[in-house]
Amino acid sequence: KGRVAIFAPVVVGRKGEYYQLLYDLLNKGYETVKIDGQIKQLRERIELSKTKRHDIDVLVDEIYVSEFTDDTKGSRERLSEAVELALREANGLVKIESPDGSERTLSAKFICPADGSSFPEVEPRLFSFNSPYGACPECNGLGVVGIFQSDECPVCKGARLRNEALRVYLGGDGKKDLGTNIVDFTKMTVGEAADFVANLKLSKKQEEIAWPALREVIERLDFMKDVGIEYLTLDRRANTLSGGEAQRIRLASQLGSGLVGALYVLDEPTIGLHQRDNDKLIKTLLELRDLGNTIVVVEHDEDTIYAADYLVDIGPGAGVHGGEVIVSDYLETLLSAKQNNSGSVTLDYLRGDRQIEIPERRTSEKGKIQIKGGKAFNIKNMNVDIPLGRLICVTGVSGSGKSTFMYEIVDRNLKARLEKRHRTAKIFNCKTFTGTEYLGRSVLIDQSPIGRTPRSNPATYTGAFTHIRDLFAATSEARARGWKPGRFSFNVKGGRCEACQGNGVIAVEMHFLPTVFVTCDVCDGMRFTKETLEVYYKGKNIHEVLHMNIEEAHEFFIDVPTIQERLKSLLDVGLGYLELGQSATTLSGGEAQRVKIASELYRPHTQKTIYLLDEPTIGLHYEDVRKLIEILQQLVNRGNTVMVIEHNLDLVKSADYIIDIGPEGGAGGGEVIAKGTPEEVSENGRSHTGKYLKKILK
Repeated sequence: KGRVAIFAPVVVGRKGEYYQLLYDLLNKGYETVKIDGQIKQLRERIELSKTKRHDIDVLVDEIYVSEFTDDTKGSRERLSEAVELALREANGLVKIESPDGSERTLSAKFICPADGSSFPEVEPRLFSFNSPYGACPECNGLGVVGIFQSDECPVCKGARLRNEALRVYLGGDGKKDLGTNIVDFTKMTVGEAADFVANLKLSKKQEEIAWPALREVIERLDFMKDVGIEYLTLDRRANTLSGGEAQRIRLASQLGSGLVGALYVLDEPTIGLHQRDNDKLIKTLLELRDLGNTIVVVEHDEDTIYAADYLVDIGPGAGVHGGEVIVSDYLETLLSAKQNNSGSVTLDYLRGDRQIEIPERRTSEKGKIQIKGGKAFNIKNMNVDIPLGRLICVTGVSGSGKSTFMYEIVDRNLKARLEKRHRTAKIFNCKTFTGTEYLGRSVLIDQSPIGRTPRSNPATYTGAFTHIRDLFAATSEARARGWKPGRFSFNVKGGRCEACQGNGVIAVEMHFLPTVFVTCDVCDGMRFTKETLEVYYKGKNIHEVLHMNIEEAHEFFIDVPTIQERLKSLLDVGLGYLELGQSATTLSGGEAQRVKIASELYRPHTQKTIYLLDEPTIGLHYEDVRKLIEILQQLVNRGNTVMVIEHNLDLVKSADYIIDIGPEGGAGGGEVIAKGTPEEVSENGRSHTGKYLKKILK
């Protein structure tokens, strides 16, 4: 009762005579074709207009419906063979004609049979904005358009991928809930992505197909969690990562490589890590070692040093006082020796022969800042008091909301109340912010550079250079020549070398390569003219003075109080090894931060100040941490308030008051878990910081 015909649509809506095609089909053994809806025999004479569009379907097989009941197995095999043959002939298309005469085109490719619109084959490059195959054609995978590339792409809305890539979903029920596309997935944090993949519901067959790729994704997400960056989103731009975060991401990628016999060199990988995350990182490093690799780590963190097998201590001091190996041996041997005869200060601290003492706690309060309803990023409805006239530590695991609290709530509102150029009645990111009447000024001492150009240096930033120029201008030689202090400045015309404009180097622009700096061949890098360098103070010219390190300069200017005070403050923060004229662009974030602290130490302020610092102990040795704590205590003893984001337990235990934010990073953080003295926080069972504080406060 009726038949099912299987056709191969070899030509669909294309112009041509197709004489050769029809001849080839006849040679292959086919007998019947349907041309433009008309059945014709291939042995007949067939003439087609070459200017008209044609549809040509070749009949592959026809099976009567009754045959499916009489010989089910045989009919099924015939149908299967016919469909496969049609797909081969028509390049992935097959047309089925039902007994009632209706036709249906099916495709083995990503193409809509109804309107012919195609969909690219789903392969990895479809989901890469670095590939032309997957990139949005409008913005070429950048996500932005316009001359200055500042406008969001109107086609992909910043997603950077072509529309077809965004129509592939994971999870969901296929109805109302479509699931998660690749952009939604990459907006998740590492922790959220790991949970999503773990809870992905797949059929047994789907799981079998997906498992090789899923396993790789799960392993890599776990590696990133192990090195303490589960709070980062997967689409976070590389140029917004801190140095420590970038280093830990590279470390996670190495864990996944499974290399054996490699040498890894890491520079302070614990920067910015809470002790809990630190433990995970140490576990990761030990796993790398146990695979058969060697790991060399430059580190000041005590737990990381204790986890090492071998210790190399370089010193004894910094700058000109360093550069020697003081001790190198297996850590167990060094710690178990009866006494430390090496002279290593590091070993003294590790053995417990020296300690950073806990200072006396301040209990008297000089007013307080009250914050209610704090809300920004992952912080939700935070209510907290900041006691003034004390050293306050803001603690918490990585990504818990410490920086958001300090920068977006505390700093923005303090600026709005205390700084003329930012003054406004508006309250930022909280319902109420009161208590600023007890303060006269607010100073944010972050890790941003002390200057944007090579001209800025520690001498200019602290103001010491002004007095040094005055000294040179006061010499008999300078007075005889009629020179003023400006003659000894590399920022203005007169005494500087005009060939390099006082930079000492000349920038050479390189096409497609970074700019190259070449030493000026006129002044030979000395920045000043030959005549200017003929003026001496105590046997040194201005160039030689700028090349002295701060420790040498302190001795050199010991009898000039205005300069000596400024240099002593730089010595006090452990920067004696820097050159007076060292370019600001070569200073690390931690060094820049300590130069800023030093510039506050010698200034007499009648107003009460609140200082906000972000991890000032980065890159500091035990002895430097001890000095830093003394300096922060000095600032507080003058009646000021110091608020510090910090992970270093020696500084945390020295605080008068702790605000611990958590409990976790990302969406799992943003609330005050514990507050009070270090002793009070150490007794709080919910606080990760308290757990580690308890060990060192015993």
